[in-house]
Amino acid sequence: MKRTSWCFAVVSIWLVYGTGLVRGDVFGSGANSFEIEFVTIGNPSNSADLSGGGLGAVAYEYRMGKYEISEQMIEKANTLGGLGISKSNRGPDRPVTNITWFDAARFVNWLNTSSGSVPAYKFDASGNFQLWQPIDPGYDLNNLFRNRQARYFLPSADEWYKAAYYDPVAGHYWDYPTGSNSPPVTVGSGTMAGTAIYDQAGPADIGAAGGLSPYGTMAQGGNADEWEESELDLLNDSISNYRGRRGGSWESLSFSLSSSIRNGGFPSIALRSTGLRVVSVVPEPSTSILFMASAWFIGLIQIRRQRLRR
Repeated sequence: MKRTSWCFAVVSIWLVYGTGLVRGDVFGSGANSFEIEFVTIGNPSNSADLSGGGLGAVAYEYRMGKYEISEQMIEKANTLGGLGISKSNRGPDRPVTNITWFDAARFVNWLNTSSGSVPAYKFDASGNFQLWQPIDPGYDLNNLFRNRQARYFLPSADEWYKAAYYDPVAGHYWDYPTGSNSPPVTVGSGTMAGTAIYDQAGPADIGAAGGLSPYGTMAQGGNADEWEESELDLLNDSISNYRGRRGGSWESLSFSLSSSIRNGGFPSIALRSTGLRVVSVVPEPSTSILFMASAWFIGLIQIRRQRLRR
């Protein structure tokens, strides 16, 4: 291998693997640590899918959890944060369900505060959910639920929809989150393309819950229904109004996985087959990564100059 190519390979591997750019975000510590893997949802656009209720317009990059949140993630957050979240009990790697929207929001808040960020959702001293007010840092007039200064959130209706149904290569929306206009094949578990967990006796582990979406998320169709951040009416202006739910579950029939189906539920009521997935902002590159990248480019230029002098 030529010297330039060798340097390129070594430094590129360090930048990708050594800096953690391909790893998920780690929370907790010791025996109670866990990792949430994210995929970047790019192609910022204000173009919505008019056939899917006008959803999917997201004018910024963001990261969507590749997998649903598992039972053991909630258990570990409960242990470390004293959250007291009640949930399903099917197995540590099964998707957590039977969880209220408010408890999903508390879990997301713990992800933020335990990693040095601010809470995404406002709860008063008695644990009651509140709307952010103009005097609050991070207040967003267009979304009274979400604090703009937080790092982790429940996905909005648009964020969830785009990650599930949009194909960045084909440049259009599909009807199903496995990149097809036909229902996926139902399976009990596995990762084969074009499959999903629905019309089954129970859910699969979060990492074996069917084929991927075009962006690379798993089980946005089937396995567990998922809370959205958004109200069913999309206004996000009420403490107690219905919240959106998407994706269908292991109990659903195939049509529930399609882009045309969106359900709701009261945020205070836990539903047997409804869990959650987490969305995150795209982190800024650290100073050390930028420094090493700059050093690499400078070094590459110097190597090329030396070769030209020979």
